[in-house]
Amino acid sequence: MRRLPPLLTTAATSFAALGCYGAAVPVETADAVPAGTAQSAPAAPAAAARQIHYRQFDSGAELRTGSAPKLRIDQGRMSIDPAARDLQTRRLGGTRYESAGWQSPWVEPGFAFTQLIPSWSATTPDDSFVEVFVRGREGRRTGSWDLMARWTSGDQHLERTTDSGQDDDLGDVNVDTWRARGTVTGYQLRVVLHRRAGTDAAVAVDTIGAVASRLPDSAPGTSEPGVARGRVLDVPRYSQMVHKGHSPQWGGGGEAWCSPTSTSMVLAYYESLPAPRWYRWVGKGHVDPWVDHAARMTYDHDYDGTGNWPFNTAYAAPRAGKAFVTRLRSLREAERFIAAGIPLVASVSFGSGELDGAPIGSTAGHLLVIVGFTQSGDVVVNDPAAETRKGVRRTYDRGQLEDAWLNGSGGLVYVIRDTAHPLPKRSPGNW
Repeated sequence: MRRLPPLLTTAATSFAALGCYGAAVPVETADAVPAGTAQSAPAAPAAAARQIHYRQFDSGAELRTGSAPKLRIDQGRMSIDPAARDLQTRRLGGTRYESAGWQSPWVEPGFAFTQLIPSWSATTPDDSFVEVFVRGREGRRTGSWDLMARWTSGDQHLERTTDSGQDDDLGDVNVDTWRARGTVTGYQLRVVLHRRAGTDAAVAVDTIGAVASRLPDSAPGTSEPGVARGRVLDVPRYSQMVHKGHSPQWGGGGEAWCSPTSTSMVLAYYESLPAPRWYRWVGKGHVDPWVDHAARMTYDHDYDGTGNWPFNTAYAAPRAGKAFVTRLRSLREAERFIAAGIPLVASVSFGSGELDGAPIGSTAGHLLVIVGFTQSGDVVVNDPAAETRKGVRRTYDRGQLEDAWLNGSGGLVYVIRDTAHPLPKRSPGNW
């Protein structure tokens, strides 16, 4: 099983959280180029420039801008056309599947990006799954398709997995992140729907998108408080630590489940947790058994953890309504979501003494929920690393939390919402 590198401390090799307490992937910096590649990227932008672009294909009109042979697009969802003939077939794990795919138009963020993270919403009943691919473009050169994920909402038929490596041309894959090599200015997404041959399993894709980014090597100064001062959302509080020793086969057990615990808190806020029948397998007497279920259903068999960012949003999306991964530029942008009633799962990392009041002394990667702001602008969170549910609600210094978030993961968040909570208006391009 692939193990990720240890946390480094220099700005050019800072790391973003993919899981709790040490599982991490490098955050891009504007002047950092993967080893062994030409130093062909343009000079770093000004310190204040945080270049982030999110493109989503969600509505029927958006999905139809791509190529979708043998797929039907209806009411904003893609599924295999019942009238399609001669579908492609392949064998995987001894089972034959038939498939059809969608390919996006080329997306040009407007800058040479260094990282790209896709996210999606899909329904995969019975023995079905989806695969997500990315390829980049540098000038007239087009790269190969790189597999980012093999996703299924269950685990009875197939292992949910990523495929790190694939470093043959314009990029490489590190768990859920595609890292560009050189000056890559465009990308395409591809999603392939698979079902067991001879069945009519209703595999469908509701949304596919990606966030591309190119960030400076350090965060800006602490942002001024904005529109959410004094607003705190009533997000239920769950502790990952009450699950210590539970199901270690899924990423090491509860002490490593910061991501699915945070995701579950947000689903509970929308009253969208899974029904009890889905977690009957959890041991009797376990507190918050839906967290165990979320850990199992977000587990990445290649990464060997539950902190895969888009795996968590893919788990949440069909339950809440919509979910995706993006990056924000500051807590002022986060405040716009809180003002709209949308809590955010944020990825942070920090060293000893860098986040006062945290239940853990340091971490190379941790997920928590931003639920609000004090009147003075400090950040109110649900931190799942607390030993008990009572200690989950905490208030962190605005500057310290913003540094841990922007320097740790480049401002990465899970945006999970229902139809009653539309996105903030006038997006600056990252939602």
